[in-house]
Formats: sequence, structure tokens, C-alpha cells
Amino acid sequence: MHKIVIIGLLLSIFISCKDKTQEVANDSSSGYELSTEAWPNKLRVNSEVRAILAEWPEYVAMDVSFDALYNAANIEDLRLTLENIIEEQKLLEVSEYPEEFDKPQIKSRQKVFKTYVLKVKGDLIYRLDPEASVHEMINSYNALRNQFNVMLNSRLDTKLILDEE
Repeated sequence: MHKIVIIGLLLSIFISCKDKTQEVANDSSSGYELSTEAWPNKLRVNSEVRAILAEWPEYVAMDVSFDALYNAANIEDLRLTLENIIEEQKLLEVSEYPEEFDKPQIKSRQKVFKTYVLKVKGDLIYRLDPEASVHEMINSYNALRNQFNVMLNSRLDTKLILDEE
């Protein structure tokens, strides 16, 4: 009777270990694929804004890094692209802004974008699904680009508004 219990216990241990290794292999192989078709498109800026941004080399470098995000085929590509975006974001923060865009509205949108970039990085570190965070990051980048359009299209003179004369 004692031998039957030991054999049954060993058999159940071997069966349970075998199932776990197969499950781990299935989870790891399906987690590396990434689909960028459902991601929002990058917002276009008008021609005046485009001309000013083309003369700002730090922004151009970050924009090129952001465009590479749509070419990510798997999680590793996304991780490498994100690291590049973070580096370019740091350089953009300390760079000299063009006069038209050296405003708190632009800098605050840039901080929001940085927050969502770091959120995506956190999802990748903790092996969470980054899909929702990537959508938020792209939307915050589009808000930054939209703010460039708004800053150039609104030609209100703040001195006239603040003067009471």
C-alpha cells in the first residue's frame, strides 16, 4: 500500500511539471507579436509649423524616432524604439526652443508626452500589454503637434489683452 501511494505521488508530480513547461512556452511565444495597424495616425501639422520645426534639429530627431515606432514588429523593437525616443526627448527638453514655441503650453504638452512614454516603458518592464499605453502616448504626441498648430494659428497679441488702456 505504501509503494502505491509513493508511485501515485511521483506520477502526479511528473504530470504537473510537464504541463507547466508547455504553458510557459505557449505564453512566451504569443507575447512577442505586435500589431501597429490599430494605432492612431500621427497628426499632420500645417506648412508654417512644418517650416519652423524643420529648423529645430532636436525636434526633427525626436520626430524621426517617433516615426520608427510604427515600424516595430515585436516587443523588442518597441523597447529599442522607446529607448531612442526617451533619449531624444531628453535632448529636446534641454534644447533651445524656437521663439514661436517657447511657451508654457508647448512645454506642458511635452511633459505629458514624456509621462506617457515612461508609462509604456513601465508596461514593457513589468511585461504588461503596452497597447493601451501606446495609444495614450500617440494621442499625447498628437496633442503636442496640435498645440504647435494652435500656437501659430492664434495671432492674438497678449499685450493688447492685458493692457487696460
